[in-house]
This record gives sequence, structure tokens and C-alpha cells, in this order.
Amino acid sequence: MRARAFIMPARMFQTRQKLTTPGSGGRRDGRGSGMSKVFEVARREFVATVFTKAFIIGLLVLPAMIAFFVLIGPRLFNADGFTVEGELAVIDATGEVMPELRAGLTEGTETADVFELIRRTRAEAAGGSVAEALAAKPRLDLVELPPGDIDEAKAWLIAPMPETRRLALAVIHDDAVRPRAGETSLGSFDLYVPPGQDQRAEIAIQQVLREAIVAARMRDAGLDRARINELTTIPRVRSITVTDEEERETVGALNAMLPFAFMFLLIMSVMGSGQGLLTTMIEEKSSRVVEVLLSAVSPMQLMAGKLLGHMAVSLLAMSLYVGLGVLTLTSFSLMGLLDPSLIAWLLLFFLIAFFTIGSLMMAAGAAVNDMREAQSLMTPLMLVLILPWFLWIPISRDPSSTLSVIASFVPPINTFGMLMRMASTEPPPLWQVWASVAIGVVGVVAAIWFAAKVFRIGILMFGRPPDLKTLVRWVRAA
Repeated sequence: MRARAFIMPARMFQTRQKLTTPGSGGRRDGRGSGMSKVFEVARREFVATVFTKAFIIGLLVLPAMIAFFVLIGPRLFNADGFTVEGELAVIDATGEVMPELRAGLTEGTETADVFELIRRTRAEAAGGSVAEALAAKPRLDLVELPPGDIDEAKAWLIAPMPETRRLALAVIHDDAVRPRAGETSLGSFDLYVPPGQDQRAEIAIQQVLREAIVAARMRDAGLDRARINELTTIPRVRSITVTDEEERETVGALNAMLPFAFMFLLIMSVMGSGQGLLTTMIEEKSSRVVEVLLSAVSPMQLMAGKLLGHMAVSLLAMSLYVGLGVLTLTSFSLMGLLDPSLIAWLLLFFLIAFFTIGSLMMAAGAAVNDMREAQSLMTPLMLVLILPWFLWIPISRDPSSTLSVIASFVPPINTFGMLMRMASTEPPPLWQVWASVAIGVVGVVAAIWFAAKVFRIGILMFGRPPDLKTLVRWVRAA
């Protein structure tokens, strides 16, 4: 760190030589000279941030993770090769469940056909581990044990494994098919499994046992299980989305994730830039590099240049992610689900959010001496960036609710709220969008005005870190 403190002033001295061009006399006034200094500071911030190993690696981490889950993830989590195969011991106190269980696991029987239809229907409607467990028909070797000491049966379950794996022990209650005398409720079964049993195997075994008990109950009641299942089973229907141009199959998951994707891009871009502005300001202030910079440029030129430089860095990263997203949608023939105008709105809302949050982050960095002191000033800003994560689900579910509308007009979260509403299935009226933009611009002006006041005084202030009252006093004095 000490070595860096000697290196950085040398670089700043080179920047100072560029900024104080011959003929200007080192003056800080002059329209052309002032703007050239701003762009020179912006260029320095962009180059110093982009051409580093940390930035390049960080920029590629997210695309690499997405590529991993898209290309390699399905192979790692693929359930096609998962099968439930082994021995299932059953103690049937009723004497009626075991025949149905055997029939359901025997190929070609009517009971087996009913079991297969129910399994497929539930696999289509289920998700996660349940769908994986029901994806393939279980291959079970039934071992019927006589009613008696259950502890002996448990010893069978955990005995040293033979060639065939022992999966579970099922104890059918004596009232599982018909209730006991004087009672109306029916019993169920107890399931014992060895340690380390796969949850998917347990789900599949429970499903088979349930179907066998239901089949025994219906047979006892004189009902036709196949006919009842035919009457009560309705295939899953996928909805069709109708637009002015076309009709297409609804992709529910993508419709729900699209607002999240835009919010994620906006938050990560603003958060990354804000953290960069805060960190660089604290480093340059603590190493006294900022004093060298201020000998060549004014505080406002330095502030404007840093904002523009880090804005360009964020635009570069966001453009990469947007391009990858468009490429992914195109490759899966889902580009029709994305309105291209949303990309332009994303850019506009990014500029509003960046200049609001970024200027406040930079002011916080200029007012403190190290990262530890910055925590108290960063907390309100981080809460603002976290709030959209909590609002994502209610806004995406009901974009026209009172909460969604309020979030669209309260700065500085209005940019996140409005963008999520625009990316949802119920876009807001255009007048609300432009009203949110106008409110955002007013918020940008207020944030930059406040940050400039704090920046002007705090950039060369050392000692005790300021609190909120001190910052307000600085604003009044500047």
C-alpha cells in the first residue's frame, strides 16, 4: 500500500501535465479547457478501471456462470439416468394392500397401467425433486414380511447390503383399507429407510404405496379404479398468448423472470459503479493523490470526470450482458417475447439511477477517510438498492397495484419499479413512464447538487468522519 502511494502521485503528475496544456497557464476556467479536463479525468478513470485483471475477470464471471448452467448444468442435474431400483420390504396387516402393490409393479396388468398414468400425470404437474422422482418407473423387488416384531424387520433394513439394495421398510396399518369398529377414519402406513437414502427414491416409494392403498380401498368399496381415474384425470393444458401480431405458446417462467432480469441488470450496473466511485475516492483521498489532481482541475471537474468515466465502465459491462441476453433469447427462438424498446428504456433508467446513486456514493467517499468510516454513510444507499429485490415479486405479479404505482414515482427507486412494470405482462400507460422519468431527472439534479456541495468541502477534509448533521451543515455553507 505504501508503494502504491508513491506510484499513484507519479501517474497523477502525468495527468496534471496533460490537463494543464501549454497556453492555458494552468487556468481552471475557460469553456473548452474545462470540458477537456473533465473528459481527460473520465478517460483516466475508464482506462484505470477497465484495463485491469480484476475488472476483466469480474466482467466475465457472470457470463461464465450463465454458460455453465446452460451448457453443463443440465447434464449435472439431469434426472434421466435416475431410477429407483432395489428391495422394498412390506408388512401388510390388512392382507389386501400387498396384492395391489404386486399388480401395480407387474408389467401388462390393468393396475400397472393405472399406476403409470397417475405417475406421469403427477410428474407433469410437479416440480423439483418430485418431478425427478416420478420421471422414471421404479423397479422394486417386493419382500413380504409377516406381521410381528418390527424391530427384526428394521434389522433386515440396516443389515449389510446384499447384491440388491434394500430401499425401505413399509408397515401398512391394519385400518388402512377399512376403518376399525366404531371409527370412521382410515389409517395409512409407516416408512423406514436406511441412512443416506435419496429423497427422490423415498418420494417414489411413498407414491407407489399410496396408490396401492387407494386401489385396495376402491376394490373393497366395489369401485372401478381405472374408470374413476379416467373421469378425474385432465391432461395439463398450456395457455396461448395472443398479441396483435401473433399467437404463441405462453412461456410463464420467462414472463416472470423478465422483470427480474431488467432489475438485476440495473441494480448490478449501478451498484458496481457506485462501489467503484466510493472506493477510488477513499483511496485517492487517503493517499493524498486527490491533492495532486486538484492542482490541475477544479473539484467540480474532478467530480464530473469521475462520474462520466465510471458511467462508461458500467455501460460497457451492461452492454455485454444485454448482448448475451439477446443472443440467448434468439438461440431459443424466444426473441419475440422481448420488446426491443425495453433496451432503450433500460439505458435511460440506468443513466437516471447511476447519476443519482453514483453521485451520492462519490460524495460519501469524499467525506470520509477510509472504508470503515464510510459504512455509516453507505447504509442508507445500500438499503435503497436492496429494496427493489423485495419489490420484485409483488410488482411482477400485479404491475398495476397501488404498491407498484407508488414504487414507480418515489425516487430513487422509481427507476427500478417502473422498469419492472414495463417488462411485465401489463405495461403501464406511457404518461406514467414519462412522469417517472421526469421525477427521476429532478432526483438526479437534487442528488448532484447535494453531492457537489459535500464534495467541494469534504474532498480535502481530514479528521473525524462527518455524520448526517455535519453533511447538512456543509451543504448550507458551500
